Amino acid sequence: MADFKNKVVYQIYPKSFKDSNGDGIGDLRGVIDALDYLADMGVDYLWLTPFFVSPQKDNGYDIA
Repeated sequence: MADFKNKVVYQIYPKSFKDSNGDGIGDLRGVIDALDYLADMGVDYLWLTPFFVSPQKDNGYDIA
């Protein structure tokens, strides 16, 4: 990632990105299913926001 200034970094909030099982909540499988699409858009790096179980006091960064 040393050359990040010339790369496309795409941040994904998995919970709202893509739902793979129809429950209305985005999930990691949805992100995986979209990898070809993201590559076609020219994305070089993904920044995934937290998707762990959390008390949500810090938007998922406060894992429980």
